[in-house]
Amino acid sequence: MNGEANPRGRRSEAPSFADELAAERADARAAARRAFGVTGGGQVPRLRGALAASSGWYPLLALGLLALVDEFQSYAFFVLGPEISATLGISKTALATLVLVKSIAITIAVMPLAAFVQRRARRAFVSIATAFGWSVMTALTGFVVDVWGLLGVLSVDGLTTGSVRAVHTPLIMDSYEPGVRARALAFYRGANAMGNITAPLLVALLTTVFALTWRGVFVAMGGVCLVAAAFAVGLRDPGFGHYDVDRARAATRSASKGDAPTVAEVPDDAASLGFVEIARRLLLVPTIRRVLAFNVVLGMLLVPMSTFLFFFLEERWNMSPGARGLLFAGAAAFSFPVLWWFGRNGERMFRRDPAALVVLASWTIGAAVLALAGAVFVPLFAVMVVLVGLTLAFVAAAFPAISLIALSIVPPRMRPHVAALVGIALAAVGGVGGLVLLGGVDRRFGVGGALVALAIPGIAAAIVLLGARRTVNDDLDRMIDQLLLGEELAALAERGIPAPLLACRRIEFSYGALQVLFQLDFEVEEGQVVALLGTNGAGKSTLLRVVSGLGLPSSGAVHFRGLDVTYVDAERRVALGMALVPGGRGVFTALSVVDNLRAAAYSLGRDRRSVERGIEDALAGFPALADRRNQPASTLSGGERQMLALGKALILRPRLLLVDELSLGLAPRIVSELLETVRTINARGTAVVLVEQSVNLALSIAHRAYFLQRGRVRFEGVPADLLERDDLLRSVFLEGAASALGP
Repeated sequence: MNGEANPRGRRSEAPSFADELAAERADARAAARRAFGVTGGGQVPRLRGALAASSGWYPLLALGLLALVDEFQSYAFFVLGPEISATLGISKTALATLVLVKSIAITIAVMPLAAFVQRRARRAFVSIATAFGWSVMTALTGFVVDVWGLLGVLSVDGLTTGSVRAVHTPLIMDSYEPGVRARALAFYRGANAMGNITAPLLVALLTTVFALTWRGVFVAMGGVCLVAAAFAVGLRDPGFGHYDVDRARAATRSASKGDAPTVAEVPDDAASLGFVEIARRLLLVPTIRRVLAFNVVLGMLLVPMSTFLFFFLEERWNMSPGARGLLFAGAAAFSFPVLWWFGRNGERMFRRDPAALVVLASWTIGAAVLALAGAVFVPLFAVMVVLVGLTLAFVAAAFPAISLIALSIVPPRMRPHVAALVGIALAAVGGVGGLVLLGGVDRRFGVGGALVALAIPGIAAAIVLLGARRTVNDDLDRMIDQLLLGEELAALAERGIPAPLLACRRIEFSYGALQVLFQLDFEVEEGQVVALLGTNGAGKSTLLRVVSGLGLPSSGAVHFRGLDVTYVDAERRVALGMALVPGGRGVFTALSVVDNLRAAAYSLGRDRRSVERGIEDALAGFPALADRRNQPASTLSGGERQMLALGKALILRPRLLLVDELSLGLAPRIVSELLETVRTINARGTAVVLVEQSVNLALSIAHRAYFLQRGRVRFEGVPADLLERDDLLRSVFLEGAASALGP
């Protein structure tokens, strides 16, 4: 191969795909940030007009009403906890454990609910159906006669209540444009606070005025819940990302002067992520990791606090159920002015800088902890009531701020999964930790001492969350970059710049705290052989792992055949036409040669003829293997093992073959044979990425070359141009490398 570009490569006079993409990325990102509500400032839209331009008041009222009555069963259980304990003979710790069981049931429910709605927009249906479910469970609470009946009712109630955690806030986010979301979430949280008022007030009314027992209270509340569920039957799901993603895509097409939709050569659902893939992708987002850690620690505060606070009021202040209900009704009212303030100012803070909301939420949690500790020690009843109210108010203000941040930095289809993971962190992990923390403290220092001990996880939660202020804007930009790359590919294709077979953009990857790849761009055209060269530890093999799906990037995007496969599992990429030959580790030494090939053919499915034909074709390409087809792979030489690894990849008939260290430790004669095999594979139309230390091998068959150094691309172009870069080659390759391309 001489120094000229191969006809299958890009024409030298045509605009560079990477250059065009870089030139337009800044404008597209700015437009997309505005579409997601981060404008840098400006006037906040008026609430009435913004609601009218979105979905109106009804979704907010219906979901708010469901959130209100959802609190009935929980708060009635908390307020009436001492009476339930006395009737059924259950201790305080056992009662708190039952509350934890309900929290775990909610946690279990949010995962399948998130999976159920990730492909089709049916969050409204889930919200309505589960509302009727928990309404019935609330009424049935009044009929339990022992701890097992209570356990069953709380478990089923938790399973149905999971919809509030998993789909309500994502549904609100998609029902309203970004300019009104902070106020919508504040309103929704206010409805939740109203439930905290209505439930204890209703308990007080039913127990004092109507003289109902705790059983009658739950039956009456169940009837109210059924009315609320009936009101919500008109809910409809608006779809995913109508007010942000669609506008961001339109802005990108405008910025790139194209108006064509994204066109993939294979169906879009071929690369759609499953639940586990989405969860793995979310755990790579630094801000999401911080939010989850925050909720773990916060759960250690909130889950036990709800139970122990009512016992504190009974033991310290000798308050009856009616009095406890009235106190909490008044204390919960403190949330409304705080949420009103957040609704007006949170929108401005998010528009100016999303990190400001992180700081706000951190400070409010810290203030809530201090108020709770003060409520335990203060000797004046009125001051204690005020401090309990401030505790509830500050916690209430933190939740819409965190929800807006966490749900704005992930794609809309992943928002229910964020809510599910938050529920797991808050209730299951944090709740268990909180009960373990308080169980011993309560026995030794009493209920008051247990409540004071909650200051430790509360302050820790605030500190953990505060660290997210450094990551939230970067995570928003990463999400936008990945979202818009598909639109940019389509727009550039409309302008005569076709997208490559493989496009990696701004890839970053780390092994723990050690970052290996930095903002790396890499592409492969149809039918090309691309040499991936560089020093030891430059990141060549790591890049192949990212491309093949064995490693997930911390940021950036991988597109293959027009589809975003960044977080698609490795086995699904094989089905799309990608195969990897790992360096020195491509065979199962305990299996025979033919069994190794049959294992690779597993991806072909149940078509036995296709499998056998693929095996015979692979053996025909390597006669040395055909003679030893029934021998264990452990008896093969190094070259024969590499042949077997290539044969396994050939069975899959890939569109893109990734080969890592083809010549590692092999004799020159064997290497020459393997090189001819790679040429034959490429001649059949398969694009090849060849990672090599030997410039003689790599550049002798390559159409293009990349040189990596310390995780960054130092060179990208035709092989002849690379040979002129003595500054790059001197540190890696031996003398005589220039002879690879001949005279």
